[in-house]
Amino acid sequence: MNRFCERLGVEVPIVQGGLAYLAYAELAAAVSNAGGLGQITATSLGDPELLRAEIKKIKQLTKKPFAINFSLGRGSVDELLDVVIEEEVPAISVTAGNPAPVFERVKDTNIKKLVLVAAVRQAQKAEQLGADAIIVVGQEGGGHLGRDDVGTFVLIPRVVDSVSVPVLASGGIVDGRVMPQRLRSGQTELRWEHVLLQHKNVSAHSAYKEAILSATEADTIVIKRTIERPARALRTKATDRIKELEDEGADFNALQPYISGASNLKLIEKGDHEQGFGWAGQGVGLIQDIPTVKELIETIQSDCKRALTGDRPPAR
Repeated sequence: MNRFCERLGVEVPIVQGGLAYLAYAELAAAVSNAGGLGQITATSLGDPELLRAEIKKIKQLTKKPFAINFSLGRGSVDELLDVVIEEEVPAISVTAGNPAPVFERVKDTNIKKLVLVAAVRQAQKAEQLGADAIIVVGQEGGGHLGRDDVGTFVLIPRVVDSVSVPVLASGGIVDGRVMPQRLRSGQTELRWEHVLLQHKNVSAHSAYKEAILSATEADTIVIKRTIERPARALRTKATDRIKELEDEGADFNALQPYISGASNLKLIEKGDHEQGFGWAGQGVGLIQDIPTVKELIETIQSDCKRALTGDRPPAR
C-alpha cells in the first residue's frame, strides 16, 4: 500500500475529480466503493443544507472514505465548511484559490486536506500550509489549468522533487497505460476526472457524453486565457464564440454571459452545443466506451500491471 492510500484510508490511489455540477453522492460513492476516493462538489451545490443532504446520502451508499471538493473564488464557503465539520467528513480538496483560510477552519479536526495545483511554487506552498496530498494538473487536463502551459509529464517529476507529501497526477490521464511513466517519476497516484463522465450513472446529458465519445485529442480548446483563468473545454460553437470574443479583446464582463455556470449547464444538462460548453481534457481521444466505475478502475489496474511487466495492454 502506498503513502496516499495509507493517509486517506483507500484501497487504490485513484481520486475522482470535483466535476462541477456532476460530482454528487451517487458518482462519489461508486468511486469509493470501487476502492478510490470519490468526491462531492460543494460549491456547485451552494446551499449548506443541500450539501448536508448529499453527505447524508453518500454515507448511506458507502462506508468508505470520500471527500468534499471546494472550488474557491465563488464567494464565501464558510457555511459549507461548517457542514463538512459537523458531518465529520473524512477529507476535503481545494481548487482554484488560496487554501489557507479553508485549512485554518479545519485545523482542529481529523479532516484530510488535498490541494489542486498547477505549478511547483503552488505545490510547495500547499505543503507548507499542511496539505496531506497534492494533486498536480498538467496542461492536457480538462477544466481549469495553470497559466504556464506545462504538460503533465514535465510538471509531475518537478513537483515530486520539491515536496515530501504524496503527489497525484491529473491531466490527460484516461487509462492505466500511463501509470509506469508516473511510477518512474516518483509519483504513484492518479486523479481521473472527465473520463468519469462516461460512468453509466453520471447525470450528464447524453449529448455531452456522446460528444466526448466521438472527440479526438484535437477536439478541445483552452478558453479564458485573456482573463488569466485558462481552462480546457470540449470544442463547441459556444467555445468558438468565446475564443472570438477573447481575440477581439473582450474583458471579463463581456465574457461572463458565455463562461458562466449557467452556460456550462446548458451543455451538461440540456445537451446544447450552440449555447453551452463543457470541460474536457485532451484524453477524450482515448475514451471509447461507457463503463461502470468499478469496470473502469479494474481496467486501469489491469493496464498498469500489464505495462509494468512489459506486456502491451490491449488497444482501446
